[in-house]
Amino acid sequence: MIRFNAPHIRKTILDMAYAGSTVHIGCAFSIVELLAVLYRQHLRLDPNRPDAPERDYLVLSKGHGVMAQYACLHELGWIHDEELCRYFGNGTRLKGLADAHVPGIEATTGSLGHGLSVGVGLALAAKLKATDQNCYTLVGDGELNEGSIWEAVMFAAHFKLDNLIVIVDQNGFQAMGSTDEVMGLGSIESKFLAFGFDAITIDGHDEQAINQAYADLKSQRNGKPKAIVARTVKGKGVSFMENDNIWHYTRLTPENHALAVAEVTGTRS
Repeated sequence: MIRFNAPHIRKTILDMAYAGSTVHIGCAFSIVELLAVLYRQHLRLDPNRPDAPERDYLVLSKGHGVMAQYACLHELGWIHDEELCRYFGNGTRLKGLADAHVPGIEATTGSLGHGLSVGVGLALAAKLKATDQNCYTLVGDGELNEGSIWEAVMFAAHFKLDNLIVIVDQNGFQAMGSTDEVMGLGSIESKFLAFGFDAITIDGHDEQAINQAYADLKSQRNGKPKAIVARTVKGKGVSFMENDNIWHYTRLTPENHALAVAEVTGTRS
């Protein structure tokens, strides 16, 4: 079995969301392949020590998508089965937003816009210590409405943080509607290029394209921070969730949980 298999990660997300009767399924589904490829092939980790000082950093700035990262941490053995079954329950450490008390989670996020600044700080620290660590920071496209994002972008370019890779989950939606309705973004790639980044746009569900983008950008130590604009589908993998923003805040019933699991596992009759 392939580690960090996208359908398996989606099933884990569904089971967590159902167990906790909680939301944010669609925005977790849109980043599954981005995280799967990163954990499987690029993120330098010590599987026995989440806080290994030489690790690469991953900051999930769109902290409401954390179920996708929890599913990956479960595959590493840093989160156990019984914890997944108690997701979002009383007394659990697995909350609905990224929490740095969980091994493997670098920053507590959820107040959108500040995670990139944390990632920039980690990248700067690695530069000052002259390590070869990379810092990956995953942001949502709706999150780009925040002015603090662009302050961090300017800072990263000014300090030549070419060990920073910003991943934009461009799924076209945010909590209250489409990004075009709420605040049009234009060309995200062009914006990052204008701020002095190396930037490319890819299909955020094409694992080969994702792998190539990570490999190409992290190898370029040219004084420019990096940005990957990943075009994704909110709710990817379940037909009745795809591009339907109701699944930002809708909870699973026994019936649609079973239907969704059948779709992602390929057991639908």
